Amino acid sequence: MSNPFFETWSTPYGVPPFDAIETTHFRPAYAQALEEHSGEIAQIAARADAPTFENTIVALENAGKLLRRVEMIFGQLSSADTNDELQAVEREVVPLVTRHWTGIYLNPALFARIDDLHRRRDSLGFDPESLRVLERYHLDFVRNGARLTDAQRERFAAIMERLATLGTTFGQNVLADEANVVFALTEAEVDGLPEFARAAAAETARDRKLNAPYAATTSRSSVEPILHFATDRGVREKVFRAFVNRGHNGNAHDNRKVIAEMATLRAELAQLLGYETYAAYKLDDSMARTPAAAQKLLEDVWTPGRKRAEEDRDALQELMGEGRLEAWDWRYYAEKLRVARYDFDENELKPYFELDRVIGAAFYTAERLFGATFRLLDDIPVYHPDVRVWAVEREERVIGLFYGDFFARPSKRSGAWMTSFRDQQKLGGEVIPLVVNTCNFNKPPEGEPALLSLDEARTVFHEFGHGLHGLLSDVTYPRLSGTNTARDFVELPSQLYEHWLETAPVLARLTHYKTGAAIPEALLERMTAARKANKGFETVEFISSGLLDMAYHQIPAGTAVDADAIEQGTLAQIGMPGEIALRHASAHFGHIFSGDGYAAGYYSYLWSEVLDADGFTAFEEAGDPFDPATAGRLYTYVYSGGGSRDYAEAYRRFRGRDPDINGLLAKRGFATLQPIEDGAAL
Repeated sequence: MSNPFFETWSTPYGVPPFDAIETTHFRPAYAQALEEHSGEIAQIAARADAPTFENTIVALENAGKLLRRVEMIFGQLSSADTNDELQAVEREVVPLVTRHWTGIYLNPALFARIDDLHRRRDSLGFDPESLRVLERYHLDFVRNGARLTDAQRERFAAIMERLATLGTTFGQNVLADEANVVFALTEAEVDGLPEFARAAAAETARDRKLNAPYAATTSRSSVEPILHFATDRGVREKVFRAFVNRGHNGNAHDNRKVIAEMATLRAELAQLLGYETYAAYKLDDSMARTPAAAQKLLEDVWTPGRKRAEEDRDALQELMGEGRLEAWDWRYYAEKLRVARYDFDENELKPYFELDRVIGAAFYTAERLFGATFRLLDDIPVYHPDVRVWAVEREERVIGLFYGDFFARPSKRSGAWMTSFRDQQKLGGEVIPLVVNTCNFNKPPEGEPALLSLDEARTVFHEFGHGLHGLLSDVTYPRLSGTNTARDFVELPSQLYEHWLETAPVLARLTHYKTGAAIPEALLERMTAARKANKGFETVEFISSGLLDMAYHQIPAGTAVDADAIEQGTLAQIGMPGEIALRHASAHFGHIFSGDGYAAGYYSYLWSEVLDADGFTAFEEAGDPFDPATAGRLYTYVYSGGGSRDYAEAYRRFRGRDPDINGLLAKRGFATLQPIEDGAAL
């Protein structure tokens, strides 16, 4: 059988030939890729000559090209356009791939070569980037068990494989609950929804082939408009309960046992590696460094956030009048309070936040800051008809391709993310990145515009900030490329980029989709005044999830884990207001259980917010959101540098000092703390 993974791609820019790739191609592609990579690793480890940077580190960087190709494509398809057959392949190959990589990290002969180079690194005359990639490789191997005894290695490998299987199960369980739960809604039940939300609900009913005029799913993009605007309290309650109970329904997709086993295994893994807890293990290679530092940041912001939320709760209860305010009421009455306090109805902005105009504004920002321009292409194969592709040009050459996949569908998991089909590198020749942004906005009926909320527009900018981190990457080694950084640094480029959405030059480009008129000045003034509205709620729902993450991952090895008990105990301990729900309850907390990317790392969004709030003030101090000198430092030390520098040093070189938490507190409208003296580190 012909298999495109085994062929040279003659597509423009060597992009994946999605028009030729079928699900049946993945099993044989994985089998051959794993075999090839195993052979390459065996050759490197078995060399008789002394280890050099070229025959060990560069050889490792050049190995596994077919595996990287298969992994990057499969990872996006299994997240953004999956089906039963693809999920079956995922369940089969994930443990195989984990076993493969664990075997590499536990290869004693291979680690001996890396360790030898690492011991002699100061005498070998490496340039800074080469030294950095050697240090990262050495740390990767140590953190993945290279120094364990034979007996410990065997147990470590078994844990890693089981965790990979459990992470896949967790994610597929949540997707199954989201796909299987749909609410048919009547005309009366969508009363209060703005036209854009009604149109999206009607499109959902048509897409699901329901005999009803409207429908809602449990995806966030479908649930949020109902919670904000539906006048029928019963509708809000049933949709909310289904939303927060994903993965917690006592059915075949219930994730509580999965969580308990994952938390137990992670604690044991950390103990094997010599750490007190899994959080201590994960944070040892981060900007925060310790669980205590991450916990303190969360708690420092939790206290003023909860105080503000409690004040708002009392105001909402008064506005509601009869009955007790519940979690499914908060957003509905918060919208009314926003209008009452600030005369600001966010729906007034929607005609100006048409998706293509927002994308164009994000592109404009990149051009002003970094000299990058975007050209829509029509000859690039894509994996779904909704996907569009742009060539990204800078200094008169194409530096990458940007794929945008913006609309929700049953085959796509919830949320928004950036990934890539190919990373930038210059090892053996220039390789341009292929970067993907995936979102879950409601798809409008054919011929109608996709109008975004202010939060959704921020999501476009956020994910595009991640995208630029990959597209602007300018490093030699794949290991250091783009977003291959510490988890609490990787959110800096994305969260920082959100700031430009609300700058005057960018807002001026967001004209009315029908009339072309600019956003009225009075509306902008009301938007600015309302910027801190509901910040207590946003802070509480986010930080409570961050503290829950830390609770799961500071459990000592050997402790029995009960997911419900840990969640309820954490909320009781922190004094969680009963009228606010976790942004991510345990059973659908994919950030930390569908893989380990943000495990003991959900705090990193807040850590990065300290950096982004402090960092954007550099432009404010310069008096220009596009100040060339500041933008130049931002490009050099943040967006183009990947993981080529120590992360704290990279921030200092951009900002000129360490960050100050007061920028974050001021941004959220809370009282600031004592100034950090002499630029001391956070």
